[in-house]
Amino acid sequence: MSDTTETDLGRGQSAVTEELLKALPKTDLHCHLDGSMRLKTILELAEEQKLKLIADTEDGLAEAIHMGQLCKDLEDYLVAFGVTCSVLQTEAALYRAAYELAIDAAEENVRYIEVRYSPVLHQNKGLKLTQIVESVVEGLRAAEHERDIQCGVIICGLRHMSPATSLRLAELAVAYKNRGVIGFDLAGAENDFPAKDHKEAFQLILNNNVNCTCHAGEAYGPKSISQAIHMVGAHRIGHGTRLREDGDLLNYVNDHRIPLEICPSSNVQTRAVHDLAGHPIRFYFDYGLRVTVNTDNRLITDTTVTNELMLLHQTLGFTLEDLIAMIISGFKSAFLPYKDKVALLHRALRDIDTTLDHFHQVRPDMQYQRNAG
Repeated sequence: MSDTTETDLGRGQSAVTEELLKALPKTDLHCHLDGSMRLKTILELAEEQKLKLIADTEDGLAEAIHMGQLCKDLEDYLVAFGVTCSVLQTEAALYRAAYELAIDAAEENVRYIEVRYSPVLHQNKGLKLTQIVESVVEGLRAAEHERDIQCGVIICGLRHMSPATSLRLAELAVAYKNRGVIGFDLAGAENDFPAKDHKEAFQLILNNNVNCTCHAGEAYGPKSISQAIHMVGAHRIGHGTRLREDGDLLNYVNDHRIPLEICPSSNVQTRAVHDLAGHPIRFYFDYGLRVTVNTDNRLITDTTVTNELMLLHQTLGFTLEDLIAMIISGFKSAFLPYKDKVALLHRALRDIDTTLDHFHQVRPDMQYQRNAG
């Protein structure tokens, strides 16, 4: 992967390098715990738990879970979670996975991460839902004490499971509000599993003033996004890849500043888009939508936020100024109380200035970005 291009320098634009992007403060608002483990950890946990996996080497396991490879579709992509979840059935394993994820994110200067997962997928050995949530929160807190990162948990309902299960998970999110959980989500395969079926769970979430997001418009069309916004009240949209197919809805999302949690490489891998060059993120950003850049699954997609930003620069021509604007949108879209978000944003802006000075880059005009609204 090249550091920069001659065309950038020829146009007088700021040089974009991986080193610079890694040094900038960033967010990761859409990151699945069970899709973001270390290969070595999966193998070690399997050995400790006396589990036989589909491969017993890091290379073999990477191939088996389609790490960084194209899949047939979203459902094919989701098969890998069966492998990762098989070793995440103890408190110690959940703690370790959460801790390592936050440490790995902090290594690339992710200052704020929202880690999402569905606790019901971790009960094969009899863990209580409360034990599962507390293990993940404690792992994230341990990483916060060691590194410069702030973490929150998003509890996921699953589209293919019963609405009663989603309601139980919503109750869990409500109980742990202000105790590490900062939001609720609905994830999983979209086809034949509409979000409106889980309306009761979201109603409980909204009645308790809990933030919520919803996977939508990844494998299904804009109707899925419309349901997420108008029928279950999502504050953000996970992916939103197919929003461009409905101009009225696109303008509604733009007018109401509903953030899109875009995961470019994952969208290619799941075939939500044909290739990165055809990804709608370029149009969404240029049109003025609030676009955030995220990893989705650091392991399965084989990526980092730094890598996603670099790919957008190389493939879709995003300038350093564009990339910084999307980074700032990430901080502005965090599921945090307003005062906390303002403090986080202002610190990020100061650190961006410092980083640009260190790399001798011209500072973009970010005055319009300094309000967290």
